[in-house]
Amino acid sequence: MSSLDSGAVTGATAAATTRRAILAGTVGNLVEWFDWGVYGFFAPFFAHQFFPSDDDTAALLSVFLVFALGFFFRPLGGAVLGSYSDRRGRKAGMALTILLMAGSSLVIGVLPTYTAIGLAAPVLLVLARVLQGFSAGGEFGSSSAFMVENAGGRRGAVGSWQQVSVALGGLLASALATLLIGVLDKPALESWGWRIPFLVGGVLGMVGLYMRTRVGETESFRALAAERATLRAPLLEVVRRYPVQAMRVAGIVAAGSVTYYLWLVYMPSFASLVHKAPKGEAQLANTITLVVFIVALPFSGMLADRWGRKPMLLAFALGSAVAVGPLLLSVGSGFWSILLVSVIGALLLAGYSGCLAAVMAEQFPPAVRTVGIGLPYGISVAIFGGLTPYLTTWLVKNGWLGWLIGYAIVVCLASAAVYARMPETKDAELR
Repeated sequence: MSSLDSGAVTGATAAATTRRAILAGTVGNLVEWFDWGVYGFFAPFFAHQFFPSDDDTAALLSVFLVFALGFFFRPLGGAVLGSYSDRRGRKAGMALTILLMAGSSLVIGVLPTYTAIGLAAPVLLVLARVLQGFSAGGEFGSSSAFMVENAGGRRGAVGSWQQVSVALGGLLASALATLLIGVLDKPALESWGWRIPFLVGGVLGMVGLYMRTRVGETESFRALAAERATLRAPLLEVVRRYPVQAMRVAGIVAAGSVTYYLWLVYMPSFASLVHKAPKGEAQLANTITLVVFIVALPFSGMLADRWGRKPMLLAFALGSAVAVGPLLLSVGSGFWSILLVSVIGALLLAGYSGCLAAVMAEQFPPAVRTVGIGLPYGISVAIFGGLTPYLTTWLVKNGWLGWLIGYAIVVCLASAAVYARMPETKDAELR
């Protein structure tokens, strides 16, 4: 075989490996984030089932507080499951996280209500959500490292599929919510209809698990056999040798977390709560916005490979800081108003999400890459993402929308400062 033929075979093999990695990572991650996202979309329908109250807003606040609590277990999941993935492999880590997430979804889907078992109902709901948060914390680092390590020279473009799968999971959850809201009346949704997506998520988890057990381990991980034998505590290694990179990841994620949950998760509830927008129309606008966001992500990743990570991130943060006030003040009760605001916010967000997996993975060597991503990412998302729905609901209920806008602007500007000072890693060797 000539060297040219050999090179072609090697290139074809590498391309096939990359495609399998994208497929396995995307399908499994989609299921993970479908399970995670349905909670936010269906919260208004099962709030009274677990937190009985005469005040709709009070019940919704209780459910969103549980939503936020799940986020605060992400750092623990990032630390524990991230260390497991760095020690046992990306494949093993991803299989474990999807089992935990799908199992928790099934539990919520069959959980008796407060009327049936009293205080045990909200307690079990909290425990299931905590386990989902723990799983999500480990999932993000494992899937990010897995995809980027299989990307070759296209880390931004391939890594963007990690976020594509996150958004696809949200899209599937939103589409199912739109369908069920359109087909079932409110009493049916509140009594049993809200359980359907949780049960679907549990079943889909088995599909994701199968996909992940069929894929090979990354070359970067396999090459670390000797180093893994001597590295007993990847988490301590990150704290000792890479604290600046870990803090940088937390700063990178902050603005993206606030704007992601504002535009792509909470907006239907915001429009319904503030402007009494029909839930079906608000949910449809959210579904269309997710489609636009998903289409934009691979292009954003490709631009990040061409132009660099910093320009894309700075355009997102500064653009969002300027636009968040006018956008939130422009939301009305009409479908087109909600859609326009959501799409503009999502397109700005794509500049961040398209290169997120790549830029985080580029901060750490492979021996500690998963826990290096997972722990600071989990901490930042818990603080800046998990509280966004609760904080938004509370501020809006008290007539303090201006404070919400100010908060979002400050976080975006803080992340912009991180982006401006960090080194460009587009052409850096993936250690």
